[in-house]
Amino acid sequence: MSDRKVAFIFGILAAVSVSAYLVASAAQSGPGFPLDDAWIHQTYARNLATLGEWSFIPGEPSAGSTSPLWSLLLSIGHILGLGPYVWTYLLGGVILWAFSLLAFWAMSRVLPGRPAWAWAAGILFLFEWHLVWAAVSGMETALFTLVAAAILMVLIMLSYSHQASQLLWLLLGLLIGISVWVRPEGLTLLGPILLGALLLSAKTRQRWKSILAVLLGFILLFGLYLMFNRQLAGEWWPNTFYAKQAEYAILRESPLPGRLLQQFTLPLIGVGLFLLPGFIIALWDATNRMQWGIVLPAMWVIGHLSLYALRLPVTYQHGRYAIPAIPLFLFIGLIGMANTAKLSSPVLLPRFISRVWVTTSGAILLGFWVIGLNAYVDDVTIIETEMVDTARWIAENTEANAIIAAHDIGAIGYFAPRTILDLAGLVSPDVVPFIRDETRLSEYINDQGGQYLMTFPNWYPQLIQGRELIYQSNGQLSFELAGENMSVYRWFAP
Repeated sequence: MSDRKVAFIFGILAAVSVSAYLVASAAQSGPGFPLDDAWIHQTYARNLATLGEWSFIPGEPSAGSTSPLWSLLLSIGHILGLGPYVWTYLLGGVILWAFSLLAFWAMSRVLPGRPAWAWAAGILFLFEWHLVWAAVSGMETALFTLVAAAILMVLIMLSYSHQASQLLWLLLGLLIGISVWVRPEGLTLLGPILLGALLLSAKTRQRWKSILAVLLGFILLFGLYLMFNRQLAGEWWPNTFYAKQAEYAILRESPLPGRLLQQFTLPLIGVGLFLLPGFIIALWDATNRMQWGIVLPAMWVIGHLSLYALRLPVTYQHGRYAIPAIPLFLFIGLIGMANTAKLSSPVLLPRFISRVWVTTSGAILLGFWVIGLNAYVDDVTIIETEMVDTARWIAENTEANAIIAAHDIGAIGYFAPRTILDLAGLVSPDVVPFIRDETRLSEYINDQGGQYLMTFPNWYPQLIQGRELIYQSNGQLSFELAGENMSVYRWFAP
């Protein structure tokens, strides 16, 4: 089959997969996003498109966007009049489509002459529920995951093909530099690629040339990234790099084995559990054969999950920080399945076990795609009925120059542009040193002239004591799940 026909078929399937999630969520709560953080990106994007400045609060440049490249791409939609929804959904659909093409192309080279497994790889990526959820989340997660998968799948293919040219290593270095503009942890991709340049090059002189090519491509874009952040906020990294770790520092006090278990469980929720044997088999076989092009991406998967267990051990939002590791895990697992399954064996037992393994994996893939759809609908509903609803109320019922303290700032920034005191530290980095100290947060709000506080009551029980409740959303789903609704309190300094 021609490449054009393959691309067309996967394009149709990507549209079906994405559209199902979007139609289902729109039917329940209207168009939206499953995270308040998505509205942070939209606010940066709109301000860039309309004001020509990199800011969350107009007139105040800041480094509160984890992903400058993603915000830049979203700004195109606002320039074209397709923001915030249409352009973002289109980008997500294209990214999911690109996932399927990448998987098909890579598996075709890893297992030449076995096209069924290439199709299986493409379909796997189109309907794996984490990837679909990420594609329609409005976040940079899917883009970073795609770039990381593309970089590391090149290493996998190099295990089965000819040596790479210096140009390819240069391009990989550039891609790693691009990945950092999408998420800071793109820096971790440098490790496996440098080791790949060292281990996959035949001659010593060629190895050093390959390493230098990677570093040259990487440094060109990484240096610009550092200067960008330094110019905006006086720091080398975005505010979110420090704020998230500070906010969840208490989680690092729990035992490390438990944190590791939590992170390593996330990719197994769904078809990943059934591809785990394939991953282990493929990694074992590659280690014995010294196929470093497979071993290094597998080690990156393990390292990525371990890094979050060490520094930011959170599992919320369906483990979105673990999602970048999932495609590589699944792809290597599928290689192991393809090389182990005896679907046409003349012996009954191996043939039966293999067919049960493959068909069960397919059924689980589609079953969790439906489960993921329902989760996405609920996630969007909560954001729409809590954060967006409250932000719209603030827009209509507070002064244009009001100063509002809030933890979730995305929807407020987009729908109710006000002066915002960000209690999560994303655009107010001065709160990071005392981000979980309610006494000092109260003093900070007073010092900054705060007039309103928007929060879920249980998040800041001390801050809301004695405050006048002036609005509370009436979202039913959040109340059923968490027992509370987003609230707005009038704040008076003593």
